Amino acid sequence: MKNIENMTPIKREMLCKDIRERILEVVSQNGGHLSSTLGATELIVAMHAVFDVKKDPFIFDVSHQAYAHKLITGRWEEFSTLRQFNGLCGYTKPSESDADYYVAGHSSTSISLGVGAAKANSLKGGDAVPVMMIGDGSMTAGMVYEALNELGERKYPLVIILNDNEMSIAKPIGAISKMLSQTMAGPFYQKLKSKTEKILEHFPEGAIYMAKRFEESLKLITPGLIFEEMGVEYIGPVDGHDLESLIATLTIAKNMGKPVIVHAQTLKGKGYDLAEGHHEHWHGVSPFDISDGKASKSSGKKSATKIYTEKLLELAHKDEKIVGVTAAMPSGTGLSPLLEQFPDRFWDVAIAEQHAVTSMGPLAKEGFKPFCTIYSTFLQRGYDQVIHDICLMALPVVFALDRAGIVGEDGETHQGVFDISFLRAIPNMTLFAPRNENDMHAALDFAHTYQSPCSIRYPRGAFLDESTDKAKPFILGKSEMLQESKEKILFIGYGNGVGRAKQTAELMDKDISILDLRFVKPLDEDKLRECAKKYTHWYVFSDSAKMGGVGSAILEFLADDCITDINVTSFEYSDDFITHGNTKLVEESLGLLPSQLAEKVKVSFSK
Repeated sequence: MKNIENMTPIKREMLCKDIRERILEVVSQNGGHLSSTLGATELIVAMHAVFDVKKDPFIFDVSHQAYAHKLITGRWEEFSTLRQFNGLCGYTKPSESDADYYVAGHSSTSISLGVGAAKANSLKGGDAVPVMMIGDGSMTAGMVYEALNELGERKYPLVIILNDNEMSIAKPIGAISKMLSQTMAGPFYQKLKSKTEKILEHFPEGAIYMAKRFEESLKLITPGLIFEEMGVEYIGPVDGHDLESLIATLTIAKNMGKPVIVHAQTLKGKGYDLAEGHHEHWHGVSPFDISDGKASKSSGKKSATKIYTEKLLELAHKDEKIVGVTAAMPSGTGLSPLLEQFPDRFWDVAIAEQHAVTSMGPLAKEGFKPFCTIYSTFLQRGYDQVIHDICLMALPVVFALDRAGIVGEDGETHQGVFDISFLRAIPNMTLFAPRNENDMHAALDFAHTYQSPCSIRYPRGAFLDESTDKAKPFILGKSEMLQESKEKILFIGYGNGVGRAKQTAELMDKDISILDLRFVKPLDEDKLRECAKKYTHWYVFSDSAKMGGVGSAILEFLADDCITDINVTSFEYSDDFITHGNTKLVEESLGLLPSQLAEKVKVSFSK
């Protein structure tokens, strides 16, 4: 662990340069988050110069920008394994290092975590000062203001670094704002303010009133008014790349003994010309050539996201009642073209999943057809709203869940494995999934006209089933038998699991019957009763959690129908969080590659 506090300014600048070069070297080979973590380098070096990571909790919001922190805290050589299977995680992870205070991967949790850490410190009688780094994008989520609301009342000593690198919450107003902000960040102003407050305690109320009005008039032309009004001290904006100034500012903030926000403005992609600026492409990248920024390789297969975008565009052109929303992921969810072509009908509401879900309810109530397009892992953040604001009134909102299943290098915090389990329990909710491109078209045609809440899930990347046969229309609660044999084995696939079932069947030494379930709620009970008369061993394939998943739904049906002579084996994910890494390697570690599954079926059926 580097002793940054005692370095000379020149050595600290050299360290920043070395960190950026190391990040570029590794991310260009492994992929990962780039522009935001390059931009945060000086901020993180300054944090380590001022705070004691062994005592003071270092809390990073989302934590995708914390690569410099990993490098500073003894993981320089190991950094080459970033996001690889059995390597370093792309986010903070306490099991990886004691310097990582908390697991993070979803946004807008840092201030709540900081308040909790400060409460614990207070109860223990310690002198730790939690320090949080939060990006301006994360400030769009309501949870931040819930935490600030309590913090302003409790006044726990902690420091929040607002890393303003793109969509400044309040743009500075020229030279006057810069002058005032620099003044407010200086020791003279802070000492003067502290002494003045003590002196004013002995003055008449009129003098106190006039003094406070003067201070507030200054703040009206600075960006910190909202924080000050919530009871949190504000310093900034400051230059997030002026390392020595940052160290001086954070030192002042740490010693103030109260909650302080330091507003630092940084440049995304700092130090790598191609990535500098507000280029969404450089936020998260696949491996690329540093010299020209071009991606190293591409699968060439059309992604499920691309298929979804093309079909939804087609439907939106035909039906002006179609509307949609995403929560800060227009590119990742494929909604960017719809936002561009239909800016009055499709919205990006920033990192506000709860609001995204609830806001679609009235649109559905007023006769529109909302498509709420969101990653499976992020819908977890809007779960109460799905229940209370959509399903309770049976409003016909479509939840299009991207990245369902294993997502690879992002790991535990992003795996899309729980949506079936938590949505299946909600009354009025319908769940279905396509198996390939043509099936996706048919599924969206069904969703377009369906007059009740529904959820459609699809994988990151391409479907495993690449067949191009014309898809049959989706009919509520109806499955599709893809192939039949006289063997007693039945493979039941759901969504992308159908492709896995097909690949496994090809490795068997006998013909296998394959049923595409299509709907997990409602189930095709008539077809399952028919299958129960023909097949004694059922094997379930679905990229989802086993508990409460597709296999559970089938077992519940069999139990309710008193069908007891069927052996059901589910190849869904066991009760554990799934690690990060190349998807194929992760699946191999879970025993879910088709070759592994084929052997399991052979062993199981022979018993």
